[in-house]
Amino acid sequence: MFEIVYTHQDFIIINKFSGVSVHKDDSDIALVSEVSKRVDGKPLFLVHRLDKMTSGLLILARSSEAAAKFGSLFENHLVQKFYLALSDKKPRKKQGLISGDMARSRRSAWKLLPSDKNPAFTQFFSRSASPGERLFLCKPLTGKTHQIRVSLKSIGAPIIGDPIYNSQSQSDRGYLHAYCLSFEFEGENFSFRYIPQDGRWQSVEILKILEGEWVNPEALNWPVVFVK
Repeated sequence: MFEIVYTHQDFIIINKFSGVSVHKDDSDIALVSEVSKRVDGKPLFLVHRLDKMTSGLLILARSSEAAAKFGSLFENHLVQKFYLALSDKKPRKKQGLISGDMARSRRSAWKLLPSDKNPAFTQFFSRSASPGERLFLCKPLTGKTHQIRVSLKSIGAPIIGDPIYNSQSQSDRGYLHAYCLSFEFEGENFSFRYIPQDGRWQSVEILKILEGEWVNPEALNWPVVFVK
């Protein structure tokens, strides 16, 4: 269900497994309550979320005061987030910026529009991975619902195993992972990186990229983008 990556007096960092809901839905087990039981039994506060199919790093605050501080960091775009995604389709471009307004589509899906009244911004690099597959490193500059999933679909590279945006893809999981988190909290800099341990993520080609060129996503040459 999860692994504890780091424990601080004010927050917990976990690696959430793919297929686990952040919120208690239907018969799902309440993730935050389970983490609390593993730590000290005291209440924990969710300060951001990951989609059910998405694995990776998640911050849980240990007090309402800490939650408010993280809320301010996210609101002011002071938490850097980097995601890994895998597609078996050839993208229309291999790196750059994907932007546009997001609007409801059918059922639970969203779509990217050419307008920019309140756009989602996603920067990305990509590299050839296993034969026929492409690995993406995405840096979302905004926090819209399904942002990375919709953005990659918009350039012709829907994520492997995505049940909404790539429903024809048969896979053991949806291949989107919250890979890195970086932020300053109470005057101290924190940076966390977690390589997913399952499935296609463990291919020789992908591990070579993650332990080489993408070992420190923050240090890559990301162009400056001014978010509205």
